[in-house]
Amino acid sequence: MRRATDEKTVVKRARRPEVRLPPLVPYGGELEPDGDYDGLEFREADFAGQDGAGARFMDCALTGCALDETRLRHARVMDSVLTGMRGVGTDLAEVTLRDVELVDARLGGVQLHGAVLERVLIRGGKIDYLNLRKGRLRDVVFEGCVLVEPDFGGARLERVEFVDCVLKGVDFSAATLTDVDLRGAAEVDIARGVDRLAGAVISPAQLLDLAAVLAAEMGVRVVSEG
Repeated sequence: MRRATDEKTVVKRARRPEVRLPPLVPYGGELEPDGDYDGLEFREADFAGQDGAGARFMDCALTGCALDETRLRHARVMDSVLTGMRGVGTDLAEVTLRDVELVDARLGGVQLHGAVLERVLIRGGKIDYLNLRKGRLRDVVFEGCVLVEPDFGGARLERVEFVDCVLKGVDFSAATLTDVDLRGAAEVDIARGVDRLAGAVISPAQLLDLAAVLAAEMGVRVVSEG
């Protein structure tokens, strides 16, 4: 009986990407719609306002690139490492990220709604107003980063881990969570969608922190005696 109970409480761990880049060729051009980029290094490139919708990046390294208002809708990024990316209003709607590491990003208002993320590590940095509505996340790890008002509304999260990161004003409205591990998060502030936490695992301390939000969701009034 104990064994069956233990199996039910086990959280499946996310599979992290294992990116091994080949020797890369420096790239100094602009992005093009439906462009095909394979085995290239983009270093300190300014892609502000450029249109790379539908582009494919395979075995690439992007380091210190500016993505202000860059349009990458429907792009595919696979087996790549993105380091020190910065920008506001980047359009990554319905993008596919597979076996990708995003390290020390400084982004704001990123549009990732409808995106597919599989075996993705987001480590360090800060992302403000991340829009992942109706996205599909499988085997994704958020590690040591700060997410301000991330929106997971209507998204499907499976084997997603939050490790040493800060979640401020997160929205889980209408989201579906399966094997989502919040125990390692440094801070969890849920603005909406606390009723969608079935399928997530939290720590006893986090339960106490969320007590007021959970009580409000259940319609329970907490009033001190006297």
